[in-house]
Amino acid sequence: MKSIQNKRPILSAGILSVVCSFGTFAADHEHNSPMNQDQVKGRVEETKGKVKEVTGKILDDKGMEVEGNIQKNLGKAQKGYGDIKQDIKEGK
Repeated sequence: MKSIQNKRPILSAGILSVVCSFGTFAADHEHNSPMNQDQVKGRVEETKGKVKEVTGKILDDKGMEVEGNIQKNLGKAQKGYGDIKQDIKEGK
């Protein structure tokens, strides 16, 4: 228990950096039209996966780290699918 308590500030900093980077990512990839459901869900899953992956690294939990990586990549794929749908809808 003591080792987890020592890592809490590091864990908080890791989560904060992921959340901040997501805000920067979202600002860099603005769309003129509203995002579709796949884009939104994909970005949410990608962010949750990043948080889980960082948490796994900090806590030295390989299972959580791998699970987060998988969740992050599935979110990226769903977001990409939503981006393609959006491009088709906009006639790009």
